[in-house]
Amino acid sequence: MSTLLRFARVVDNITDRLSGLISVIVVLTVIAGFLNAALRYAGQYAQQTLISNELIQTQWYLFSLLFLIGFPYLLKHNVNVRVDFLYSRWGARQRAIVDLAGTVLFLLPFSLLAIYVSINPVLTSWGRLPDGSWGPWEVSSDAGGLPLAPLKTLIIVGFFGLFVQGLAQVVKYVAILAGNQEAEAAVMQAETEQAAAEELAREIQEELEHRKS
Repeated sequence: MSTLLRFARVVDNITDRLSGLISVIVVLTVIAGFLNAALRYAGQYAQQTLISNELIQTQWYLFSLLFLIGFPYLLKHNVNVRVDFLYSRWGARQRAIVDLAGTVLFLLPFSLLAIYVSINPVLTSWGRLPDGSWGPWEVSSDAGGLPLAPLKTLIIVGFFGLFVQGLAQVVKYVAILAGNQEAEAAVMQAETEQAAAEELAREIQEELEHRKS
């Protein structure tokens, strides 16, 4: 179990390091969106086309990157959306049982399935032909569009990261059921962070509603 817990800690550390990259991607996505909007309105005012397909596609490239790279981080910190009436009232062991079952029965198999069904489309996008030879890679059909092969490859990368983080979560859930206090503290910390984020979101929403009234 100690070896498996070391594996889980390594995976968690790598996932946490993604937070810096995710923050940069968020900023770049916002900048790209602002430029798209600003250039669109400026073009209408000047009666010229100032916006380009490269900039438009860069924005959804960044958004897709943010979404896929963020998979492991969301799972590790337990900030995925939950709609339930019981989970928040349960103790650590009861939560671990539910999370373990959901991860083993649904998350891990779905991640493997997503990787499997994505392999051939990704290879085709990189230029693999039916006879096994290679041609040019896939590029957006829009004028001046960006290559699509790297973006499609992120599907495999994202679900692989989700799968590996899922394995780390399984180790921690089993450790909790075995009475390991360190694993329980790590999972409870993530859930505390989720609760704090939800509380902050509620406070911001209430403040905005108060200002409107």
